Amino acid sequence: MQCVPKQRRSRRKAAEPPDELIERLDGLLPADVLEDALAGLDPEQITGPGGLLTQLAGRVIETALGAELSEHLGHPPGGVPAGVNVRNGSTPKTVQTELGPVQIKTPRDRDASFAPRLVAKRQTRLAGLDARVLDMYAGGMSTRDIAAHLTELYGVEIGRDSISRVTDAVLEDVQLWRTRPLDRVYPIVYFDALIVKVREDRSVRNRACYLAVGVSCDGERETLGIWWQETEGAKFWLAVLNDLHRRGVEDVLICCVDGLAGFPEAIEAVFPLAWVQTCIVHQIRASLRYVNYRDRKRVAAALRPIYTAVNADDALIELEHFERDWGAQYPMIGRAWRASWEYIVPFLSLPAPLRAAVYTTNSIETLHRQIRKAIKTRGHFPDEQAATKLIYLAIERADGKWRANRAWTAARAALKIHFDDRFPG
Repeated sequence: MQCVPKQRRSRRKAAEPPDELIERLDGLLPADVLEDALAGLDPEQITGPGGLLTQLAGRVIETALGAELSEHLGHPPGGVPAGVNVRNGSTPKTVQTELGPVQIKTPRDRDASFAPRLVAKRQTRLAGLDARVLDMYAGGMSTRDIAAHLTELYGVEIGRDSISRVTDAVLEDVQLWRTRPLDRVYPIVYFDALIVKVREDRSVRNRACYLAVGVSCDGERETLGIWWQETEGAKFWLAVLNDLHRRGVEDVLICCVDGLAGFPEAIEAVFPLAWVQTCIVHQIRASLRYVNYRDRKRVAAALRPIYTAVNADDALIELEHFERDWGAQYPMIGRAWRASWEYIVPFLSLPAPLRAAVYTTNSIETLHRQIRKAIKTRGHFPDEQAATKLIYLAIERADGKWRANRAWTAARAALKIHFDDRFPG
């Protein structure tokens, strides 16, 4: 069975306008006519509020709305009506756009059955402005900051309540995203949680936001979901894993985790064939917590031969060398590595391109950094829903910046060799 490739958001820059559109514009506004129209105008009269650019935008919108009404009625202006419904004047309206406020006249029909698509009834903002609001919100700006920014940059007055309604519109998308079907097999999944401050019962508390990032059979990364719990623990991770299984994940080849006690057992309960790989970086950090500052560089250098060994047998020999040199001073380090040895060494049986992908949870740590950049200005969230909304938008923003793994071809071959029929790619 083949993995179904997901349709990803394009990461390329906006495409150039098609030649047909450029030709239409040249026919509508020949260069000499445009030069005559701009002659003697200062920049403010061209691009400022009520300037030539906004007037032109208003004309274009009104013409498009008129064409929609002609299609709805079945006859052009002045034509023979196809029925009793006819044109019935227009209603003035101000539309907020990225050019600033644009005055338009929305055409009406006699029986009020016309529902325009370009600027819908009761719509006061074009879609491009809503997208800009969401992008600023995902970047960590508050509703107050967004309102001030839009006023300063575009001369557009949008209230904080309106901005909140724009951002609340993504909640339905969040729900669909959190329950969407997933691929049958993920070669690699990274699991980790970050702490977010949320107000509950008149006090601010730390909440654990659980995240999972999967790598598809084609080497594409995607965030699989957002889950909330009071603290991070293996028991709730078991619930997360069961949720992934219910949404269609039948097998995970390699699970990369941070060394949380009981996590490997939770994974084995849901995906019994999965390899569990403890993040080496987390393991080193945990080891260095016991080390005096003056010894840290030397201890870190002494640990390096363990996780860069050719295979697990050589790594065990290097661990014995470390214990011989440092065991008397820091016996807890050797004991910690031996206690987790089963989950430290799986990556050593893999070739270099695949080792680099699984020996650390850096992929999900990078996502955490993007999320923290968005939430650091908030202090805390009024509720879990508000936190989920911003984290989802931050994930969508980070998703557009992710790049495919250039070494995935070699990693794919290694996965096929090591996992055979379990890897369908």
